[in-house]
Amino acid sequence: MGALSRGGRPVTTWAAAAERLGGALRELTVRNVVRTTVGGTGLRVRLTNAFGDRVVTFGAVYAGVPRAGAALEPGSNRRLLFGGRLGVSLAPGATVLSDPLPGVVGARQRLAVSVYLRGEGGVLTGRNRATAPARAGECAASPAYRSVPGDHAGDGDGSAYEREVTSWHWLDAVTLCAPAEAPGAGDSWAGASGVGVPGVGALGVAVLGDSIATGVGSETGHGWPDLLADRAFRASWPLAVANEGVSGGCVLTAGTGRSAEERLTAEVLTKPGIGTVILAAGINDLGAGARAEDLVAAYRRIVATAHAAGVGVVGATLTPFAGAEYHTPAGERARQAVNAFVREGGAFDGLADFDAALRDLSLIQI
Repeated sequence: MGALSRGGRPVTTWAAAAERLGGALRELTVRNVVRTTVGGTGLRVRLTNAFGDRVVTFGAVYAGVPRAGAALEPGSNRRLLFGGRLGVSLAPGATVLSDPLPGVVGARQRLAVSVYLRGEGGVLTGRNRATAPARAGECAASPAYRSVPGDHAGDGDGSAYEREVTSWHWLDAVTLCAPAEAPGAGDSWAGASGVGVPGVGALGVAVLGDSIATGVGSETGHGWPDLLADRAFRASWPLAVANEGVSGGCVLTAGTGRSAEERLTAEVLTKPGIGTVILAAGINDLGAGARAEDLVAAYRRIVATAHAAGVGVVGATLTPFAGAEYHTPAGERARQAVNAFVREGGAFDGLADFDAALRDLSLIQI
């Protein structure tokens, strides 16, 4: 079955912002465990060497269905090709999208993307502080596993994967063709029993955020974008959610990843099917002493860039941060000014008022 045989359009069903990872790897395999938000056909993965200092070579890339730990469901692991080739090399700063796999992948389906690094990896690109996508009743899994030396991408039993880690490696997107009608269960290779909403293509939303989006410190191990994806799944909304949060991320400056302005152009808008961006970042900028007017100016530029690409932007108010080590009265005044702009400035296409939902007025002092 071809990737587009049932209609629909390409959409990003999972994503992670690119960051610079610590350490160096060579001649081993990493198994990244992620979860789709919507289902469809023609699964593809995107690899990135955004922060690399040398050409990296991936000798083999596979996608399968996790069973327990690093082990996979028997018969689910399938090799991905790149322009018909078994492997691919990436120059510093480059990305690559695999060829599509035939067959159906379900909504909210866990996937294990195994990447064999041939030779030296140099400066690593990935996503720090990743979270394992487990729900009630599922076997526990780490966000990623590193193997003993060698090519173990095609292994199914997981015995070669000796170390659990909390970073995704080189993988920054999983895409597919979201159908306009639900595929038949007989088309499935990853456990899907029908995906999509009849007559409706999936809508893509990307959350351009910070650690609140990534879920750092949350009891569930997930950020609110993952809860949004769960809610959409339960309500049968065809909503693909791409979590582009970076822990410690700022709008104006770079950290382990790019600034939010840079990420919008380099990462979010280059991924297929993104129709809306939720901008939920800026509290780290204020904590570092940024002025409200500088943050507002950056918001305006982000909206203009997204609109030029035909993408809408929902503005999220900044949450209260009293009690944080970087809280100051000046920062609180700036937060109030920024939130007033988000609510009333007329720049955004919609509003997510996190401040109104979370604030305790007795604790807010200007």
